[in-house]
Amino acid sequence: MDMTEDRTSRYRKDSLTLVGAVALGTGVMIGAGIFALTGQMAEMTGNLFPLAFLSAALVVSFSAYSYIKMSNAYPSAGGIAMYLKKAYGSTLTTAFFALLMYFSMVIAQSFLARTFGSYTLQLFEISDSSLLVPTLGVALLVVAFLINLSANSMIQGVSSVLGFIKIGGIVLFGIVGVVVADSTEVNFSAQNLDTSLTGFLGATALGILAFKGFTTITNSGSELKDPHRNVGRAIIISIALCVVIYALVGFAVASNLSLQEIIDTKNYSLAAAAKPALGKYAVWFTVVLAMLATAGGVIASIFAVSRMLAMLTDMKLVPHSHFGMPGNIQKHTLVYTVVLGLLLTAFFDLSRIAALGIIFYLIMDIALHWGVFRHLRQEIGAHSAILITAIILDLIVLTGFLWVKISSDLLVVGVAVTVMLLILIGEALFLRYHPVESDENTSQP
Repeated sequence: MDMTEDRTSRYRKDSLTLVGAVALGTGVMIGAGIFALTGQMAEMTGNLFPLAFLSAALVVSFSAYSYIKMSNAYPSAGGIAMYLKKAYGSTLTTAFFALLMYFSMVIAQSFLARTFGSYTLQLFEISDSSLLVPTLGVALLVVAFLINLSANSMIQGVSSVLGFIKIGGIVLFGIVGVVVADSTEVNFSAQNLDTSLTGFLGATALGILAFKGFTTITNSGSELKDPHRNVGRAIIISIALCVVIYALVGFAVASNLSLQEIIDTKNYSLAAAAKPALGKYAVWFTVVLAMLATAGGVIASIFAVSRMLAMLTDMKLVPHSHFGMPGNIQKHTLVYTVVLGLLLTAFFDLSRIAALGIIFYLIMDIALHWGVFRHLRQEIGAHSAILITAIILDLIVLTGFLWVKISSDLLVVGVAVTVMLLILIGEALFLRYHPVESDENTSQP
């Protein structure tokens, strides 16, 4: 076996279309956002959860600015990893924050997998606390892994079909849910729950997790047709679609369930909202829709995440071992990504998976905006005011979310800090003994 050849990554130029990129992005976004986060957000901020979705959309709109500007200038299969390298060079800073993003994306696919399990069990009226939830999630990850071993055309085709079914079905659910509701009045008071500003910020952070799937689009730069234009377009279209869909479905859920019912069914609130309005057949429809949506999201997430890790390996910023596996580096990173996802799916519940994901993502997001502001804003034509606003909004939301979690679930904060320290120490040792030659193409002096 030629080990030198195996160290390369192979990307098929122009093998993804704009529609395919949007399908990949919305596949991750909608799967996580609507089907599992609605109840968790209601638990944090009461009846204000539809407004928390809109608040998250505002924060993400500012955040997306850096990604769009960077993707227009530097389209790459490494996406965020390449953007961080452009800002900070081949340094520990780049490796650390890129790995935070990598793990947040692996967490997102585990979140989707467990959501798949929770909804599937509603077909058989089995509690979502059953061990069948992680079992079904693990099975989904294995199937998604096999699909990702195929050509991009198949991945794009599966994601596109599932994406169209999902968006059409969710829009139908939202419209019918509002039409048949006994009352279309949504109470935005929080009289049944002790809602605070920090609770609202915490819910906003979870809402950001529902939108962060747009970052997966940045990993398709080497394979997307006309990437200098279409990566940014795909991001904008995906976010816009999700804003409309989240607002519609949030309104439908709030119109059909009481606040306590939303919280009690937080892992499958859409299925619960369908039952009082349309009966058991609507529940089946919603559950099947959720299964398709989360399955599509997992396929899209694995596709993007494995490519990001492959790019980090190409940059020589992370260690890599074949472990006796054949094939090129993309296949290897695909295996590593799925194995990590399997472990998270098996041992963490939905709430803690979501919390870890948003903490890692927001910290990385702040670092990216700062890197663009400090080193690249003139080169890519970015406006300083928008970059600073994005940083401030991220800091406010992250602070509120951490305050909520420190008060209610200190363990997950401890796990997040421990993982970050392990990443930092591990990368510092790796780069010390395997230094990377300076890259003249980066903006870091």
